[in-house]
Amino acid sequence: MDRGPAIVLTLLVGGLVAFQPPVNAALARHVGNLGATLTSLTISWLIVAALLVAAGEVGELRGLSEFRPEYLLGGIGGAAIIFVTLVTVGPLGATGLVIVLVTGQITVSALLDKVGALGLEQTPLTLPRLLGIALLIGGTVLVTWR
Repeated sequence: MDRGPAIVLTLLVGGLVAFQPPVNAALARHVGNLGATLTSLTISWLIVAALLVAAGEVGELRGLSEFRPEYLLGGIGGAAIIFVTLVTVGPLGATGLVIVLVTGQITVSALLDKVGALGLEQTPLTLPRLLGIALLIGGTVLVTWR
C-alpha cells in the first residue's frame, strides 16, 4: 500500500476507534467492565475470523507452529487497551483518553524504533523526534489539565 492511502485509511480507522471507549463504557454499565471487554474482543474475533475465511487465508494459521512468547504482547495489548480505555474514558473524557494513549504509544514506539526491537529497523532518536515527543507530552498536560 502506498503512503497516501495508508495515511487516509489510518485516519479513518482512528476516527472509528474514537468511538470504542465511550461505547464500551456504555456497554459496561450493563455487563460490567470485564464483560464489556470480552464482548468487544469477541466481536473483533468474529469479524477477523470471517475475514480470514472470506480471504481464503485460513491455511496461513499453520505458521502458528513458529509462535514465540513475544507474540503474546499483541493480544495482551489489545485486551489492555479495551479494558483500560473503558474504565478511564469517564475521568479523562474521550479527548484526554486518546491523547494520553497516543502519547504513551508514540513514546514507547520511539524507544522500540531506536533499539530495533522485534525486527524493526533501527531509527535514531533525533532532536526533531525528541522535540515531537516533548510537544506531545506538553499537549497531553494541556488537554488533561483540570
